[in-house]
Amino acid sequence: MTSIAEALTTRRVQTDGLTHQVLEAGDGPLVLLVHGFPELGISWRAQVAALAEAGYRAVAPDMRGYGGTDKPERTEDHTILHLVGDMVDLVRALGHQTCVVVGHDWGAPVAWHCALMRPDVFTAVAGLSVPFQPRRAAGPPTPAMAAISKRLGRGELYMNQFQAPDAHSIFEADVATGLRKGFYSYDGATPDERQSTGFIASGHDFLSEVPDDATLPPWMSEAHFAEYVAAFTASGFKGPIDWYRCLDLNWSLTVFLQGKKIRQPSIFMVGERDPVRHYAGQHEAGLKDWLTDLRSQTVLPGAGHWLQQERPDEVNAALIALLRSL
Repeated sequence: MTSIAEALTTRRVQTDGLTHQVLEAGDGPLVLLVHGFPELGISWRAQVAALAEAGYRAVAPDMRGYGGTDKPERTEDHTILHLVGDMVDLVRALGHQTCVVVGHDWGAPVAWHCALMRPDVFTAVAGLSVPFQPRRAAGPPTPAMAAISKRLGRGELYMNQFQAPDAHSIFEADVATGLRKGFYSYDGATPDERQSTGFIASGHDFLSEVPDDATLPPWMSEAHFAEYVAAFTASGFKGPIDWYRCLDLNWSLTVFLQGKKIRQPSIFMVGERDPVRHYAGQHEAGLKDWLTDLRSQTVLPGAGHWLQQERPDEVNAALIALLRSL
């Protein structure tokens, strides 16, 4: 008999705007799983299998600019409006009218904005690692982040460094090293003094601050890592970094969302030792003010950033509990 894990399939799905590569399994209500940086749909394997086993159709796409999905050349084609639109298109192309959306890392803001902009399509939302951050009326994010970095005297936030036109080149110079250092520096098993804080000292970049003897996280097998290396060697990092280059453009395009709240059922999970908490953690305290049906807010002890891969059992249980409560 074929197990659910063995039944996971990869295929390409044509939407109005893109051809998406997706990892999928199961039948039933649709759940979309949205990855972040520098990940792929394969980061959700444990969730696709568990959700399929629980009676849902779980679909994890490679997102715009990543892996086997189309890669628009223009930076400005990677805004939050494009990313939400991609997910709306994908729901329809998969033959559904509604779904639950789950996002991790950069995928979390995509999921939050799916729920915010299209509540008719996205009936519930789960965010992992990055809390919902309401639009700032005071101005775009990169000048604000630069001001915070200056005030704290901790160096430049990596998201500001990623605005540079050649920011992706440090990853493409040695793909395996770039990915290994990225996973290591944000992992829960990495000692405090070797974890990234997100703030980069003068004269350094995102990778140069990470020790050269960085190892793969305990949950990352060599075979799994090789899949990432092959995919990013083929596709490059320009598209993924373009998501960051659109931060201020996103702000200018979303004035219509100023003050808007997410009213669908929602959950949020974060690792206790997730470095993202150094620069986005302040938004955790006010989540209940913006997510009016927040069903749970969980901090996983000892966990780092790569939550669905570091702690799949807890993540799977939380997602299934949300789905069954709907």
